[in-house]
Amino acid sequence: MFENLQMLQRQYEEIKERMERPEVYSDASVYSSYDKELREIGPVVAAYEQYLKAEKEMAAAKELFDDPELRELAREEYRRAEDEFGRLEDEIKILLLPKDPNDSKNVIMEIRSGVGGEESALFAADLFRMYSIYAEVRGWKIEVVNCSETELGGIKEIDFIVEGEGAYSRLKFEAGGHRVQRVPVTESGGRIHTSAATVAVMPEIDEVDFKLDMNDVRIDVFRSSGAGGQKVNKTSSAIRVTFIPTGLVVECQDERSQYKNKDRALQILRSKLYEEEVAKQNASVAAERKSQIGSGDRSERVRTYNFPQNRVTDHRLNGDDKNFNLSSVINGDLDPIIDALVTADRAEKLRLQAEA
Repeated sequence: MFENLQMLQRQYEEIKERMERPEVYSDASVYSSYDKELREIGPVVAAYEQYLKAEKEMAAAKELFDDPELRELAREEYRRAEDEFGRLEDEIKILLLPKDPNDSKNVIMEIRSGVGGEESALFAADLFRMYSIYAEVRGWKIEVVNCSETELGGIKEIDFIVEGEGAYSRLKFEAGGHRVQRVPVTESGGRIHTSAATVAVMPEIDEVDFKLDMNDVRIDVFRSSGAGGQKVNKTSSAIRVTFIPTGLVVECQDERSQYKNKDRALQILRSKLYEEEVAKQNASVAAERKSQIGSGDRSERVRTYNFPQNRVTDHRLNGDDKNFNLSSVINGDLDPIIDALVTADRAEKLRLQAEA
């Protein structure tokens, strides 16, 4: 670990020196790439420097243990530096964990209603509202690409893009089956029903990341439509793109411009194909999108929203830490759940690293 830290420290100083050179400073693209690299390794270098400082303070305090007048003060200073030393060691271990290369990317999300009929569609709409509020609080932008609504305001399916710093790093934990237990608005007898919706999360992939052969793509134009024929776009601007080798279909009908719809549809298709390619290359995430979406059955779930008990349970967490206040969560306060999932994910990675 320490060899890596020393190497990163040298690398950090070398990059800083290069960025001060006139030929680098005047080249925006080169300067930007160096700046990005600095921001990536900067936190671990800063933690390492504080770690070395705490180590020196421990050594300096220890030298005063034999001085009768300064012994107590020295022991107190040693304990303070020792606590800081241990905290920084843990922080550095986390910072050195392998980074997900997609964490800084924007996100493409899909919500699909599952088992439960109209109640499932209403729950899908609740999930979209929850993510919309969360995105707004974090300063992210949401762009709806495709949406199929029901007469009662539910959502059969919706595709949308979340743009913002760290969007994928947070929202990737939302992938999976979401289950709801409540009395539906359509239920006259007051009985609690269980319904389900599914969420898929993919990083937005640019053309430079994944080259799409347009000879493998068929593009069809059609008229947009909404619930019960409402919100109909009078122009034929909606786009359907089909990846011919596999039959994968993406539709985009939110934009008025046919060009924009085509661009967005191809962008989503590219991201889906990229995910499939990654799944083939890495057995641990084989068929990832399929596992995220599942069948929409009630039993395939990562989270349960229990309205009668005002409780959200994330089934990937353990003990009392897996339960959260439903009113807060459904109104966009997702940070407590996501923070817990990030912590659990880091703990598992640290465990695997220690066993390696």
